[in-house]
Amino acid sequence: MTTLDCRPAPAASTAWAGRAVVWLRLSVTAALLAAAGNIYALFNLEGVYGRETSAFIDQATAQDAVDLAVVSPAIAVLVFLALRGSLRAYLTWLGAVAFTVYNYVVYTLSVHVGPLFLVWVAVLGLSAFSLIGGLAALDARAVAARFDRAPRRLAGWLLVIVATLFTLLWLKDIVPAVLAGRLPRSVSELALPSSPVHVLDLSFFLPAAFVTGVLLLRNRPWPYTTAPGLLAFLALTGLPIMVTPFVARARGDEPAWAVLPPIAAITVACLAVLARLTRTRGPKVLRRDGFGLRPSRTPE
Repeated sequence: MTTLDCRPAPAASTAWAGRAVVWLRLSVTAALLAAAGNIYALFNLEGVYGRETSAFIDQATAQDAVDLAVVSPAIAVLVFLALRGSLRAYLTWLGAVAFTVYNYVVYTLSVHVGPLFLVWVAVLGLSAFSLIGGLAALDARAVAARFDRAPRRLAGWLLVIVATLFTLLWLKDIVPAVLAGRLPRSVSELALPSSPVHVLDLSFFLPAAFVTGVLLLRNRPWPYTTAPGLLAFLALTGLPIMVTPFVARARGDEPAWAVLPPIAAITVACLAVLARLTRTRGPKVLRRDGFGLRPSRTPE
């Protein structure tokens, strides 16, 4: 059973712990603001999304519902567990925060300025700083030591395959449209000049997932810090996609039921691999000042 060494830590280690606490708590503030915005939007769709297309409103409603019911509570629980020394919670928390950053880039750059605009900007800023600070606080070699017997090849191949499939899917939508001098379908149905999802995925997320997968297959230390978060990100991304057809049907739009089986399969696969990858098998004694990130062989 995992125990925690609560003895005073050296000053440098304490400073590191202080920085980790700041980012964890900052993300909870962001989650609370996000939840308040989700509630307002769900009860005032016309006031928040009234100038968007019907397809956009379907997606935004599904996103708000998932954020409120799953993401914000998950961040709060993961922060609580991370502060109690759970490395698994900390690494999964990074994925939930990355998911928040991703979504609020989309909100702030795609939705007409309205009553929640400044709230969304605040959530984006708080989450982005939490993510950057949380990653910077990690000791990659200490994390890798905790997962020395984890199924890294399974996780690595899953990240590489999913990143490749989504890259090909987006290029299939973009390239023919560009060659034909028209907007991609996913852009035109939302009445946007370009798709922020395409931009974020092709510029940042999919390359990060692919590189992390490749480096994980090569057993490098750093991917152990990012792979769990990326798997959590992928799993969370699938939830609003699966909820959207039900929202569309309830609102009288044409639901895209065909997306459910493949997205559900990817979501379940990511959750299963995440659970296996973060089943730590390294040293069992953790220092509280490392929040589960710095293994210690010193018994209490």
